[in-house]
Amino acid sequence: MSAEITTGDLAQFKQDLQATPGASALQKAVMNNGINATAENTDSKVAMTPTFSIELDTGSVANQKQSGRCWMFAALNTMRHGIQAQFKIKDFELSQNYTFFWDKFEKSNYFYENVLKTADQPLDSRKVAFLMTTPQQDGGQWDMLSALIEKYGIVPKSVMPETYSSSKSSELNGLLNLKLRKDAVALRKLVADKASDADIEAAKQKMLAEDYRILAYTLGNPPTKFDFEYRDDDKQYHIDRELTPQTFFKKYVAWNLDDYQSIINAPTDDKPYNHLYTVEMLGNVVGGREVRHLNLDIDTFKALAVKQLKAGESVWFGSDVGQSSDRQLGIMDTNIYKKDDLFNTDFTMTKAERLDYGESLMTHAMVLTGVDIVDGKPTKWKVENSWGDKVGDKGYFVASDSWFDEFVYQVVISKKYLSADLQDVIKNEYDKPTVLAPWDPMGALASK
Repeated sequence: MSAEITTGDLAQFKQDLQATPGASALQKAVMNNGINATAENTDSKVAMTPTFSIELDTGSVANQKQSGRCWMFAALNTMRHGIQAQFKIKDFELSQNYTFFWDKFEKSNYFYENVLKTADQPLDSRKVAFLMTTPQQDGGQWDMLSALIEKYGIVPKSVMPETYSSSKSSELNGLLNLKLRKDAVALRKLVADKASDADIEAAKQKMLAEDYRILAYTLGNPPTKFDFEYRDDDKQYHIDRELTPQTFFKKYVAWNLDDYQSIINAPTDDKPYNHLYTVEMLGNVVGGREVRHLNLDIDTFKALAVKQLKAGESVWFGSDVGQSSDRQLGIMDTNIYKKDDLFNTDFTMTKAERLDYGESLMTHAMVLTGVDIVDGKPTKWKVENSWGDKVGDKGYFVASDSWFDEFVYQVVISKKYLSADLQDVIKNEYDKPTVLAPWDPMGALASK
């Protein structure tokens, strides 16, 4: 049964509007200033003062500029914090362009492999359509960065600095996605024509060679050996010669990436807590580390983040940054805008409902570098962003604890802070996680 909107309905709606107290003044305010400015709650600015009981000294923020590499910046920031402190190198950065190059290249191969796996499916199948919508993009997740580092290592930013296309990636993405879709046509045709495995592999190798050339022209040649030369904060000169990206990572970061676990908070019925999940067709390095999410309730989720911060370690996290946030002020707070009051309308949805109905998912990765604990509970969080120092408090943001509850979906925690029971879950389910569909919201890539 369907019901059209009648003239009687319209008359009633207009009458209801006119009967709303202050409607005329509110209408003028919203028309002239927009929704957010009119609904802005000044009490939020007072509550979100950037003062924290636990705060790490992490230096100046980085700037991803006009690219979607937040997940890389956030992960490399967590790693550079230790280098800055141990080797006394203020504002040191690792090369985001180096990992960007290898991510683009590996994503190309990952795409080709998925095209071949689905070549027997029609173009209008959901999986093929999902693949072709975005063959590759800038975004990613923690495990994807770990896969790149395990294979290629990392280098200082001075060894492979930014280029036009790393800082402003839209042209490169457009060209590379055109190329990948064109290659998909060829690969699917080869399969349809029953070409041999050798012929298909030869065609793919030619495609990858072309991809490599595109990336080399736009991002530069990734170094294989280099000298690490720097002057520390005490003005002492240092040089470390003949390093490879792998040896640099082992010497200067010295992390075992297997020790770190992606933790999610997805309170939806299809994802029971205390279980491990992966997402089909989510990744970048074929044969490399796969995504593994441990889903936990919000109280345990937050407690682990606090525990790691108390130990002096920053925390990579993924969130829906555009929700209830003011980019310029650097405030993320569920009370920053009173839109319900402004429109006399209830906009409330639960976190699970927002995930299930497409209202929210992870869009951006940042770093937790502090938290304010009052009466044993967190009230607000210090956030290191990667949008430069012209926003927020010199690039740092403040997130209320209520915002954390509603819009933070992922944190990366050292396994040593997990209970023995949770460590057992990871061990027992790592090789047999629950597989989620490619379009599941927990497969969203941080790309803001």
